[in-house]
Amino acid sequence: MSRLRGRRTRTTRTTRTRRTPATTTTTTTTKTTRTTRNRHATTGVAGTMGVHHKRRASFGDKVSGAMMRLRGSLTRRPGLKAAGTRRMHGTDGRGSHTRY
Repeated sequence: MSRLRGRRTRTTRTTRTRRTPATTTTTTTTKTTRTTRNRHATTGVAGTMGVHHKRRASFGDKVSGAMMRLRGSLTRRPGLKAAGTRRMHGTDGRGSHTRY
């Protein structure tokens, strides 16, 4: 566990219990949508959004991303968990800084 948690480990352990409510309440809401002009439109045709570039993630990237994600979950570091997810999906930006 020390490899996951790092050098600064806590020695105290807390236990959390959740109680489920006896009754459930269903709330129905309506959403009003307005069509507005996109402020962050890319250059080109107005109204089209750019797609985040995905590279082909290798099997090693998927395993490495899964380990990063697990480590972020166990150590309660949401940024590390998100980075692992991006690495698994191939949207972490690796290989996009090549200059020709």
